[in-house]
Amino acid sequence: MSASDIKQAIEAATEYLSQHPADARSTDSAAMASLVEGLVVRITGPDDASVTTDMVPSVGGTATAPSPGWLLRAAVASCVATLIAMRAATLEITLDALEVVVDSVSDDRGILGIDAAVPAGPLSTRIAIRVVGADADPVTLDEIAKWAVVHCPVSEALERSIPIAIEVTTD
Repeated sequence: MSASDIKQAIEAATEYLSQHPADARSTDSAAMASLVEGLVVRITGPDDASVTTDMVPSVGGTATAPSPGWLLRAAVASCVATLIAMRAATLEITLDALEVVVDSVSDDRGILGIDAAVPAGPLSTRIAIRVVGADADPVTLDEIAKWAVVHCPVSEALERSIPIAIEVTTD
């Protein structure tokens, strides 16, 4: 889609959902993970979407695929980049370059259950954004980048406590 097409799609969605707020809430598509072998897991979703994960050898994996933690960082990076492109299109700003790097600091004692005081997930996350647009000033590009992080559902979910329901079947 062109930037103009993206802008029109966003404007149409915004207009519709503003007039029909009850239609804005929906159940997101499910991801189903199945153990393949060892620590290799295949995740499937709608429209034949799939991805495989593995862990590093130090915890019993074979490192044949990205880890789930890397996919989390990849999800943040791609979501933020997408939101920057959407916002730029809405503001009719042409982006000449866009790169989003996401890294994090973790303590492996948490994932291994060695110390209950250590979280299993990242202790901190960093989002580094490089955005260039010849027809936009640096302040506007900075505002677009920060807007994208705030509105990205993946990064936003990492910043807020979300209730998780756990259902286990053992048959």
